[in-house]
Amino acid sequence: YWLSTLEEDTPLSELVRIAHLRWRIERDYQDLKQDLGLGHYEGRGWRGFHHHASLSIAAYGFLLGQRLRREALFGPDGQGKKNLMACTVPALPADYRPRGRPARAAACGGLDHDAASSTRCLSDA
Repeated sequence: YWLSTLEEDTPLSELVRIAHLRWRIERDYQDLKQDLGLGHYEGRGWRGFHHHASLSIAAYGFLLGQRLRREALFGPDGQGKKNLMACTVPALPADYRPRGRPARAAACGGLDHDAASSTRCLSDA
């Protein structure tokens, strides 16, 4: 039995497709834990776990993208497709800005490649 909050007129095939997505999610989670190191974190803090999980998920996304690109070029069986249009990666928009804080200078000017002349290390004082 399955409990669903979908509309009553949702076709049975759609209900089955959505219910079976659970197994895909479980498989993805298993791949993340076993192949990409999500289960290897042994720290105690939330911040460290969040960074570890973010990198694991980014690696998974990269590998999934590579797999999809390969299947688009060669097909799932490794054979080439005859009517394939060229796969191109879209360019970043001109106004693109990565998320997060802007890069900051190192705490010790001697470690910063672009250090200002007034920057001093605490050990120099």
